[in-house]
Amino acid sequence: MEDRLTAIREAYPRLSARASADWPAWNCPQEDLLSVLSQLRDEHGFDFLTDVTAIDHYEQRPRFEVVYHLYSTQRHEYLRLATPCEDAEHPRCVSVTSLWAAADWHERETYDMFGIQFEGHPDLRRILMWDAYPWFPLRKEFPLAGKEVALPSAELEEVTGTTAKPAPMMGGPFHAPQKGRMSGREPRADDESWTETKERPTEEETGTGGALREFKETK
Repeated sequence: MEDRLTAIREAYPRLSARASADWPAWNCPQEDLLSVLSQLRDEHGFDFLTDVTAIDHYEQRPRFEVVYHLYSTQRHEYLRLATPCEDAEHPRCVSVTSLWAAADWHERETYDMFGIQFEGHPDLRRILMWDAYPWFPLRKEFPLAGKEVALPSAELEEVTGTTAKPAPMMGGPFHAPQKGRMSGREPRADDESWTETKERPTEEETGTGGALREFKETK
């Protein structure tokens, strides 16, 4: 694999190494993105686009990066490529749907969650939230619990008498145990000392991290 990576780096000297704990990873300028991905697919066997996602660096510039995870079904090798979106207010990235049809839904989800416009996408619509939803839930400034907002249907809101409310954050974050029977591996809160009806203990009452420490010690 190292020979293939060297050949691509020589063909595209503007690629730069990217820190990675697992797969080989590069940073790629957007103007080279389609050409590099096409060569990776056609000449180096990375024929399967497993995922397209994004990173919000928030106060850094560039704020947004789009990340591509590639896989070779012949050699069972992975590769990661990231490209920056220069405009922090209205991030844009070239669509790769011309290379992989599967990028259609991947890019729609990334647009829906991060607000990145994919230029050249054939049908860039929200895929999880409704069309009129005003925010992008995976941006760093979006509250972890979400925001209260009117439901997408006036009739639904009238019938239910409610709105889309923030998620309860009692005791979170939530994690599923990694061992044992699946039937007993429902996600549990890290800190079960407080609930929606029982207020969270203060540090003065428990000591710093006391409630969480006591909970873990009883597991």
